[in-house]
This record gives sequence, structure tokens and C-alpha cells, in this order.
Amino acid sequence: MTQLPQFSREFFHPRYWLTWFGIALLYLIVLLPYPILYRLGCGIGRLAMRFMKRRVVIAQRNLELCFPDMPPAEREALVHHNFESVGMGLIETGIAWFWPDWRIKKWFTATGFEHIQHAIDTHKGILLIGMHFLTLELGARIIGMLNPGIGVYRPNDNKLLNWLQTWGRMRTNKSMLNRKDLRGMIRALKDGEMIWYAPDHDYGPQSSVFVPFFAVKNAATTKGSYLLIRSADPAVIPFIPRRLPHGKGYELIIFPGVSDIPLDDECATAAHMNHVMEKIILMAPEQYMWLHRRFKTRPPLEAKLY
Repeated sequence: MTQLPQFSREFFHPRYWLTWFGIALLYLIVLLPYPILYRLGCGIGRLAMRFMKRRVVIAQRNLELCFPDMPPAEREALVHHNFESVGMGLIETGIAWFWPDWRIKKWFTATGFEHIQHAIDTHKGILLIGMHFLTLELGARIIGMLNPGIGVYRPNDNKLLNWLQTWGRMRTNKSMLNRKDLRGMIRALKDGEMIWYAPDHDYGPQSSVFVPFFAVKNAATTKGSYLLIRSADPAVIPFIPRRLPHGKGYELIIFPGVSDIPLDDECATAAHMNHVMEKIILMAPEQYMWLHRRFKTRPPLEAKLY
């Protein structure tokens, strides 16, 4: 069972003072009007490209692997827009953690909630399929405002940030589960809860099967989707929190439940879910988290991609 982090007097130790300074600075920044935050976030992202050279190379490589037929100039432009989104992701984290509900409501619209409501009415658990978009913190807050659920997360190595992100995500949601706590997820789904789940990261060779993801033939993909869907029979509902251009806010799009998911084996389920996620990522590719090594785990005897 996941033990949620608690506030501790340890956080007042000098080793956390720099973290506290960053938190306070972020809190003060997000007091600014949103149009200013939009310009500021994009500017931070452009500046970050000068210092995060390794991440720029990783993003370029990921796009090259996933979209080999995309013209190089188009890929490079996508990298630049992606880093603007990285800067906005930092701002949006502060918005998600610190803004009151009324202020967030002013800047987003939501469509498709009827798909969640239908699952609730039929007494099914909901596996809410999110992806690692750079808007994910704000998306989780907005989803919780519509229908509180349970988030799945990786604990942060910094204990103070681990407590803060849990506190921020639970402002509008019920609880959090460690991403390794499959039993907890299955139990919650069987109890009719809504679980926010992101199956698009590389979780290592022991937890993965190798199936296509965009143009990468053998992408390490979690077995968790197969285990959760087969064990709990939830409604599988994807969504995207998409940032609108020119500082116009956000739209949360909730899609119809995914049907006909093959459950013959782990590979079939993983490949199907990857195909679902590909379509959604293409709706806002510049806002996806391309700067991590998505394809670091390779099948035996296959060459490394980074």
C-alpha cells in the first residue's frame, strides 16, 4: 500500500532552504496575470535550450526516431516549440499547485465529460489514460475539479518536493498511488474509482514488452496496462490537457472509452494502447515530453538508440 508523504520538521533543515526559495519564487511568479505568464514561460523555455544541451539532443533524437520522414527543418522547429512548452510546464506546475479553483476555471474549457459520467453511471472503475504532456500537472488539477480521482506517480527524490507535489495534486483529487503499486490500482478500480494512469514511459526491461511506438519498431512499453485492464475490467478513457496558442488558455478533451482492447497477451494490449496514444500525441506534439530517453531500454542484441 502506498504511504503518502507527510510534512516534516526536517524540511526546515538548511539543505532544503534552496528548495524553499525556488518554491517561494514560483508562488510569487504565478501571481502574475496569465498572458504575462504565457510569454514568460515560453521565454524561459527558449533560454533553457542554451543550457540543457543534452536534453536538446535527446529531443532531437526522439523526433528523428519517431518521425524519420519529417523534414529536418520541421523537426528542428518542433524542438524549439517543445522547449517553449518546457518553460510553460514549469509555470503550469505553479498554477496547478497554487492557483485557486476560480482562477483555473477562468482559463480552461472541457469537452467529453459525458464519457466519464457514463462509466460512473454504469458503476465501472475508470482507467483515465493520460500521457506525459508537459501540461500534465495542470491537467491533473483540472480533471480533479471535474471528478476527483486517484493519481499514479513516481516519488520525487527530494523529500520536500515529493510532499509538495502530492499536496498540490491532492488539492482536487482523492489520493495518490505509487506507480509500482499495481495491487492498489486494481483494488481502487474494482471499487469504482478513477485512476489517472500514464502508460507511455519506459519502465525498464522487467516491466516492459517491446512493441511499436510511432516509427520505433521495438519500444519498451509497460505491461501494466494489460494487468490493470484484464484484472479490473475498467472503462479505459483517454484525455488530453492541450494548451491553446497565443496565451488563450487550455482545453481539456476527454475521449470516448477505448473499446475492443485485445487481452490475448501483454504485447497485443501494449501495442493497441500505443496506437491510441500516438493519435492523441499528434494533436499537440510540441507539448509532449520528448526530452527524456523514451527508448533507452532495448531488446537483447539490439543497438542502443542514444
